[in-house]
Amino acid sequence: MGVIEDFGSTLLILTILFGFFMAWGVGANDVANAMGTSVGAKAITIRQAIVIAMVFEFAGAYLAGGEVTSTIRKGIIDPELLSDEPELLVYGMMSALLAAGIWLLVATTFGWPVSTTHSIIGAIVGFASVGISVDAVNWGKVGEIASSWVVSPVMAGSISFMLYMSVRKFVFDTSDPFTAARRAVPVYIFLVGFIISMVTMVKGLKHVGLDLTFQQSIFMSLGVATIVCLIGVIALSRIKRVVTSSSHEIVNIERMFGVLMLFTACSMAFAHGSNDVANAIGPLAAVNSVIEAGGNVMQSARMPNWILLLGAVGIVSGLALYGYRVMRTIGTNITELTPSSGFAAELAAATTVVVASGYSLPVSTTHTLVGGVLGVGLARGLHALNIRVVGTIFVSWLVTLPAGAILAIIFFFMFKSIFG
Repeated sequence: MGVIEDFGSTLLILTILFGFFMAWGVGANDVANAMGTSVGAKAITIRQAIVIAMVFEFAGAYLAGGEVTSTIRKGIIDPELLSDEPELLVYGMMSALLAAGIWLLVATTFGWPVSTTHSIIGAIVGFASVGISVDAVNWGKVGEIASSWVVSPVMAGSISFMLYMSVRKFVFDTSDPFTAARRAVPVYIFLVGFIISMVTMVKGLKHVGLDLTFQQSIFMSLGVATIVCLIGVIALSRIKRVVTSSSHEIVNIERMFGVLMLFTACSMAFAHGSNDVANAIGPLAAVNSVIEAGGNVMQSARMPNWILLLGAVGIVSGLALYGYRVMRTIGTNITELTPSSGFAAELAAATTVVVASGYSLPVSTTHTLVGGVLGVGLARGLHALNIRVVGTIFVSWLVTLPAGAILAIIFFFMFKSIFG
C-alpha cells in the first residue's frame, strides 16, 4: 500500500486527465456516429447535431450512466486477486484510459468509426491478462460482452428493417401517403418518447435518489411520451402540403419524417450518453475508489457525481471540437439516407443501446448504429449498400481490440517502472 499512500493524489490527478481524454475521444468518434445518420439524412445540420448532443448526451450520461459504469468498473477484472497489490489495478486503469484515448484520436483523425467499447475493454483485458494474470480477467463477463457485439448489430438491424418496412407499408404504399404520414409519424414519436423514458426511469435514476416502481415508471413514461407526441403534432401541423409533382409529394412526406428525426436524434444522443460514458469514467471510478479507501480494493464503489459530470463534459467537448470527421463518414458513405429511413436506423440503435444499458451490458454504439443502417439498406435491396465501405468499417473494428490491448500493456509496464 506504500505506492497508494505516497503517490495517491498524483495517480488520481493523472487518471482524471486520462479519463477526460478518453471521454473526449468518445465524443469525437462515437457521438459523431450517433449524430451521423441525422446529419447524413439532412434532417439536421452539424451545428444542430452538436447542440442536441450537448444537451442529451449530458443528460444520458448524468441521469442514466450509472448502471453500465458498474460493469466496466468491477465486472471485467476480479478485484479480489488484486487486494494485495492495489497499485496494479490503478496502473492498469490508467493505462487502459490512455491507450483507448490515443487509439480513438488516431481513428477519428482518419475518419474511422470505431468502437469505444471495444477500445476500453480490449485495453483492460490486455493489461490484466499480460501485466497481472490471465486469472485476473473475468472471462465469463468478457464472453458475455463479446456476444453482445454480435447480438447488438443484429438486433438493431432487425428492428430498423421492421420499422422501415412499416413506413413503406403504412405510408408510402397507401393511396394518400401525405395523410398517412400525418397519422403515422406521431405514433413513431410516441414510441420514441416511451422507450427512452421507460428505460431511464426503470434503471437510470436510482443514483440520483429517484427509485420508482415498474408500475410508476410505466405511468410516468406514458405521460412523457404523450407530451413528446403533442410537441411533435404541433411541429407537424406547420408542414403544409405543396404538390406540383410527385417529387414534391415525397419531399413533403420526408419533411414530416425530418421532424421525427429530431426526436430520434435526441433519443440516440441520450442512449449513447447513458451507455458509453462508462467507457471513460468506469476505470476512473475504480481508481478513485481504491485511493479513497487507502488501497483497499472493494467489490463495489459509489459513483460520485463529479465523475459522471467529468465524463459528460468530456464527451460533449470531443464532439464539438472534432466530431465532424466521423460524422461525415457514417452519415453518407454506407447507404443513402433519407429522414424516413434514417429515423428507423436511429430509433433501432437507440432502443438496442438503452435496453442494453438497462441490463448493465456495455454494447458498442458503433455496432448498433451500423447494424441499424445496414438493416435499412437491406430493406431497400442489397444494391443500396456500399459494400466496400462496410468492409472497411468491419476491418477497423477488428484492429481496435488488439490496438487497445497492445498500447495498454506498454503503458502498464511504463507506469509500473515509474511508480514502483
